[in-house]
Amino acid sequence: MEHAQDQDALYREAAETFGPAMQRLARATEANAERQRDLVQDMHVAIWRSFAQFDGRCSLRTWVYRVTHNVAASHVAREARRNRGTVTLDTIDQMPDGRSLSGEMEQADALGRLMTWIRRLKSPDHQIMTLYLEDLSAAEIADITGLTPGAIATRISRLKAHLTKDFQETDNA
Repeated sequence: MEHAQDQDALYREAAETFGPAMQRLARATEANAERQRDLVQDMHVAIWRSFAQFDGRCSLRTWVYRVTHNVAASHVAREARRNRGTVTLDTIDQMPDGRSLSGEMEQADALGRLMTWIRRLKSPDHQIMTLYLEDLSAAEIADITGLTPGAIATRISRLKAHLTKDFQETDNA
């Protein structure tokens, strides 16, 4: 009985502390708002279940990010198999059009473009970029992904250069 209480307490702490990050990960992974909600629910279930095996060898933060990113990666793979070769109206509707009417609209447009760009990345680049945007260090990202901190730093540098190039090309088009 005590183990179940520990699992529940860990889940509550994780959900409270990392809930907003899970929402952001879902937005970076899935364009469709309804499927985003489903993905967040899947993440919550996976986290709760995972605490049955949590032994404290890594931080709660690392554990939660590892579990949620695995759920997100599975979601992407499942959606890719399901939608192979198709483009939905939701996808077309959410693609940035580059038009902005005010500073707020420009910021929303840039964020939308960034999320679309991130969703197009292959794993583990998708995972690395979303963790980087959550302000995790290269060492923390390495702990979650299993790569070395040097490899993470190199990938982040390359991804940032690629992002800059893609955004400049889009703005010049």
